[in-house]
Amino acid sequence: MLDVYVDINYCGGVSSQKTLPYETTILVRDCCLCLHVQRAARALGRRFDEALRPFDLTNGQFSLLMALNRPEPPPMGPVANLLAMDRTTLTAALKPLERRGLVKIAQDPMDRRSRVVSLTAKGHSLMLNALPVWERMHDEVEQLVPAAIQARCAKVCALFPFDSRSIKAACLRDASVSTDPKLSACLLLLK
Repeated sequence: MLDVYVDINYCGGVSSQKTLPYETTILVRDCCLCLHVQRAARALGRRFDEALRPFDLTNGQFSLLMALNRPEPPPMGPVANLLAMDRTTLTAALKPLERRGLVKIAQDPMDRRSRVVSLTAKGHSLMLNALPVWERMHDEVEQLVPAAIQARCAKVCALFPFDSRSIKAACLRDASVSTDPKLSACLLLLK
């Protein structure tokens, strides 16, 4: 007869501490690179969303349409990689743009299993009109961030290639980045 019950589905360490100290929350709030980047991205995204609203575009849609502005229609994979998203998310993001007639999705003539995506004439026209607004907003945001901080932000961004394994490796290589108060200040400037 078995008198000991073992839960084989349990994963993780056992802690004797019953509550998470509030000090830990403050530490994460002040030092977590991921949190600061997410907050900065949201704040920056809201600025660009507002600027692009007259064109009925979000900043994500603008970036996606810009990624399609190529001499030859690209396959879905490279576009997804450029935008750091999976193909399913890319497909979902393309649907409203396709309904508006801004993009065309077609079978890849080189590989019938794949699809290629291109801007339509309407999509090109919209991008030509939206680009000056994007440029003005970009210049405005750049003026908020001192050059030295911009350089540091660029260095940090260069650490992060587009796949999660590389991101984890980059974090392990340069752990000091996550506690850099100048970077945190840079990212929070756009708040």
